[in-house]
Amino acid sequence: MHTDTERCVRAVQSKDARFDGWFFTAVLTTGIYCRPSCPVVPPKPGNMVFHPSAAACRQAGFRACKRCRPDASPGSPEWNHRADLVARAMRLIADGVVDREGVPGLAARLGYSTRQVERQLLAEVGAGPLALARAQRAQTARLLIETTGLPMTEIAFAAGFSSVRTFNDTVREVFALSPSDLRARAPRNATRTTPGVLCLRLPFRAPLNPDNLFGHLAATAVPGVEEWRDGAYRRTLRLPYGHGIVALTPHPDHIACRLALSDPRDLTVAISRCRRLLDLDADPVAVDDHLRTDPVLAPLVDKAPGRRVPRTVDAAEFAVRAVLGQQVSTAAARTHAARLVAAHGTPVDDPEGGLTHLFPTPEALAALDPGTLALPRTRRTTFTTLVRRLADGDLRLGAGSDWPETRTRLLALPGFGPWTVDVIAMRALGDPDAFLPTDLGIRRAARDLGLPSTPAALTARAAAWRPWRAYAVQYLWATDSHPINFLPV
Repeated sequence: MHTDTERCVRAVQSKDARFDGWFFTAVLTTGIYCRPSCPVVPPKPGNMVFHPSAAACRQAGFRACKRCRPDASPGSPEWNHRADLVARAMRLIADGVVDREGVPGLAARLGYSTRQVERQLLAEVGAGPLALARAQRAQTARLLIETTGLPMTEIAFAAGFSSVRTFNDTVREVFALSPSDLRARAPRNATRTTPGVLCLRLPFRAPLNPDNLFGHLAATAVPGVEEWRDGAYRRTLRLPYGHGIVALTPHPDHIACRLALSDPRDLTVAISRCRRLLDLDADPVAVDDHLRTDPVLAPLVDKAPGRRVPRTVDAAEFAVRAVLGQQVSTAAARTHAARLVAAHGTPVDDPEGGLTHLFPTPEALAALDPGTLALPRTRRTTFTTLVRRLADGDLRLGAGSDWPETRTRLLALPGFGPWTVDVIAMRALGDPDAFLPTDLGIRRAARDLGLPSTPAALTARAAAWRPWRAYAVQYLWATDSHPINFLPV
């Protein structure tokens, strides 16, 4: 979008927050860059240039605006609905792969050379993987500076910097303030939090309907790993350097996020996975406008716009739970998962009580005795085959997965049919066009709305909803009285 100068100028002049994250405005006369909704008086069009990412603005020598904080805007929805190299790379960078494995590790996960990855990112995003990761480290550092009382030395290494000097130089370059100045400008109560607990605000593009999003997560919560308490969805997180517990509470203009981490180096990854879980980088206006073109879906969208796709913080965990949920009720699937958690999960300490374990790793599940599984024999084979492939690394699920290739690999596993593959594609891989024509709830909704109810006919009818069929699924599910469709009381 940043190449459409006229459209960008209109968005800036109208201070349209819907475009935050889509592009960034760099002002030639001041040397700063802003989000489109910046509250200051818009500059003259001739003084504006547009970039596709905050990292590209920094590469061009601009510093972040202190008023609108463009570094904290929602992520671009481009990386959520695409499956090409650049989109996969951006999702992996957000998940901290470059910080942990370097650019060669990123390229290996993508199946391309480092040169190809760098060239394509530069061409489309305006910055290479190192610059993008550096921008992410700067934002993590700012969060820790403003929301914790940690010493600056600890913050530097927790944010992923190799030295305190690099940390100081980067913060000054990006924000035109020293780390100490940033902390001094923060609200006085920002550092008065429980030790070890970070309280953050996760932004999103309005509208956001929390009913099906949190309703689904709460109704399918696995005891010990997830719970709904005091208006918040809480769960344990398995992270690269340790573990965490997160509480997510919906508010009209943000999601309140309370994080307790065993290692602060996991902050960036934890935030990225929470945003992915709640689909916070989606563009609901674009999705809903497209679905409204269908006269059957239009009333459903108008009734409760802004539905998101509830996703996951751990793709391997969700794949296991999808198998456990084959042809059984939501309650039965929770029971099966809870047994696995109690027997094979990693215990954690939750100061608030309620959460007891991390979900078992594929390696732990691959080592269990199949005879202890209270599952039919065919599903037991499906389960053991899946966890073995995940443990061996033959099957990799996550933010950087190639969607078509992963679908093919999943369909080749015994017991994996279209429903299982598509629900994993929708919630674990993040494919916004995944569709579930064989799902009982979808077929019931189709029948009640006068849509074709056979899978083949419904799939043909749903072609007009592409590339947002996963969102159409949410609106169709919402016609039912199932608990997944309602915000818990």
